[in-house]
Amino acid sequence: MDDLKSLCLEYFYNFSLKDIDSLSKMFASGCQLRDWENSAVGKEDVLVVYEKIFNSVDTIAVTPRAVYEDNDTIIAELLITINGKEQILVTDIIAFNEAGKIISVRAYKG
Repeated sequence: MDDLKSLCLEYFYNFSLKDIDSLSKMFASGCQLRDWENSAVGKEDVLVVYEKIFNSVDTIAVTPRAVYEDNDTIIAELLITINGKEQILVTDIIAFNEAGKIISVRAYKG
């Protein structure tokens, strides 16, 4: 399996670019997403949520402040900047399978 921290940084980079195609390649088919506003199961449903998020903003920039790795899971403290102005603190817990694909993203605001 690839280095999970590197995969996670690639995920944040693709998220910041609003690059659905690249993000799609990073997810396992049965992946799950849960955040403070959304919940989705399955790659297609997760990508629908991402499209909705991306369409609601002009720009979104993810800046990792700290990234921790434990077995198949990454915990990342993030600063997310929306439209160059609004900033929110988010903690992501991202789990990967043996193939290095994302199987779950749990995002917590604050």
